[in-house]
Amino acid sequence: MSKKPVPSLGPLLRPFAAPFRVDGSGEFHLKSYKTDEKGGLDKTKGEKILDANRKRLSDFQEKLYAQDRWSLLLIFQGMDAAGKDSAIKSVFDGVNPQGCEVTSFKQPSAHELDHDFMWRSAVALPQRGRIGIFNRSYYEECLVVRVHPEILAKQKIPPRLVTRNIWRERFEDISAFERYLTRNGTMVLKFFLNISKKKQRERFLERLQQPAKNWKFSMNDVTERAFWPRYMAVYQDTVRHTSTPFAPWYVVPADHKWFARVVIGSAIVSVLEELNLRFPRVGEASKEEFATVRKALESEGKGKGNGKGKAKRLAGAAKRVAKSG
Repeated sequence: MSKKPVPSLGPLLRPFAAPFRVDGSGEFHLKSYKTDEKGGLDKTKGEKILDANRKRLSDFQEKLYAQDRWSLLLIFQGMDAAGKDSAIKSVFDGVNPQGCEVTSFKQPSAHELDHDFMWRSAVALPQRGRIGIFNRSYYEECLVVRVHPEILAKQKIPPRLVTRNIWRERFEDISAFERYLTRNGTMVLKFFLNISKKKQRERFLERLQQPAKNWKFSMNDVTERAFWPRYMAVYQDTVRHTSTPFAPWYVVPADHKWFARVVIGSAIVSVLEELNLRFPRVGEASKEEFATVRKALESEGKGKGNGKGKAKRLAGAAKRVAKSG
């Protein structure tokens, strides 16, 4: 009797991911995306979707790891206090940490500045079968560096290469890099956590008022608020020029953390479902060897036969199974 086909998650999750997906197929204006969107949900319903997505993600991650063919790169960008850290922690709660790796990109070191701007991200890419999570990324080179051009002067780039076209060139290089990754089996999803200036202020005050959150506060965070209009302009330009069907951006409403997590989880689960992940199938020869191994294991300790002979037969069968796999 055949198993009943599992219904697709696409129609169920599409309302929570598709409205925020930007793939370069149309005009993009950041102001068209609300920061306080809740998708017609309340927090209780949102938490149920989030919990269901965690279970789905855990299942897909296990198959991704076992199949060892695809990998997934998730990029998180956003202003300070947009909720990047907490979103990563919440969405991946319960997922096997052996199959995921989070890399946080801070200010480049002297060693990193001796390389091209993509180098430190390239060496941190996920292996096949794994999920790589970038908390900030090479996109900082088109965001904070563009807002603060004095940083560019410290990057040891030959002066004649630093022209007014450098940002367009970086956009081109990033898109080519992401196309290369997808052609080699690494799916790329990018999340811009879109928070309002008012909500950022509230979260900064919360960090100051709660001793347990004081460590998160930095005076530099407040200083950067003065550049808010400039940051919004460069975020719009970056998303507009690097959104592609193979590496889309999701402009995630981030004023309500619970809904941001619903959007992120729904987008990730939807993409993983499209990969048609399956556990590797075992051949008939391996099944026969499994039966031999099982029989040997079940007879252990029953006092029958020669112990050394059993061990030898068991080792031989296990070796053949491993070889056939």
